[in-house]
Amino acid sequence: MNTKKYILATVGVAMMVSLGSCSFIDQMTKGKSSSKDTTTAATNNKETSSKKTNSKDVSQEAVLPRDREQIAVHKELRTYTPEEISRGVVKGDWAIEQVNGKTAIGEKAPYLKFSPSEKRFYGNNGCNSITGAYTYNPADSTMNFGNIASTMMMCGKEGITDYEINAALDATRSYTWTEKNGDYYLHLLDSSKREVMTLMHQNFDFLNGSWNVTMIDDTPIDNPDVQLVIDVDENKIHGNTGCNILNGAMETDMDAANSISFNSIITTRMACPPGDKTETEFIVALEEASTAKPISATEVLLFDSMGNQVLKLVRQK
Repeated sequence: MNTKKYILATVGVAMMVSLGSCSFIDQMTKGKSSSKDTTTAATNNKETSSKKTNSKDVSQEAVLPRDREQIAVHKELRTYTPEEISRGVVKGDWAIEQVNGKTAIGEKAPYLKFSPSEKRFYGNNGCNSITGAYTYNPADSTMNFGNIASTMMMCGKEGITDYEINAALDATRSYTWTEKNGDYYLHLLDSSKREVMTLMHQNFDFLNGSWNVTMIDDTPIDNPDVQLVIDVDENKIHGNTGCNILNGAMETDMDAANSISFNSIITTRMACPPGDKTETEFIVALEEASTAKPISATEVLLFDSMGNQVLKLVRQK
């Protein structure tokens, strides 16, 4: 499958520069390299290769991810209810969709990650990693960004530039919300109420829990032992292929709404019934999955990068 997967990574050392005063900050940030683990599961003369995954301690003030990755965050950011959004709470992961009316496509997928307890944001401006402070007041919908710092990588000129995103943040004075087809959008406005940035919320809480796998591709599965448990808080999965225990990781990215990948998939080595291809097909389907969509309170569909359904999950009672 030629689907590009984006995983979490960190940069070891980077120079930061103040965007407000254009003076250099004499500080180096140190990243922690996470361990990588790659294993292979094979059945019926077919191999499904695992992918590498990283983890990140979020105690650092500046987070410096590479291309299109998300950073691990405090659990407070992983639960974001519609009720909180209705109260004007600004937190969690947001993909930058538009800047001054232009589609936000840069060398990297631009995004912001808001951490209310720190009163800070982290993210990427399409080329460089950025961090800074943010304040907001739901009572009057005011919002401001300050003390913005950025890494100093050389950036291309195609798409939305890093300067445009930084300038839009600097110009922000208020915010509003909209909802479309179940997706929430955050709109940043300047002092004249002109929209300078549109962001889309990434939320995977609907995947949390224990699931029966009832369909792989277009084939119904009538084996109740084929199960999947998804822990969104820990970005982990485990389950049963019908004859073996399965474990792995879940990663999300900012490329599209509900965009995911499952990786580092490993299984135990019990022999499956002769001629039973369920395990291989299940693992392949997990590795091909790139988006998830809830179709009811108890059913979720997973699709590959071409929009083909690869799995149907039904929540266990």
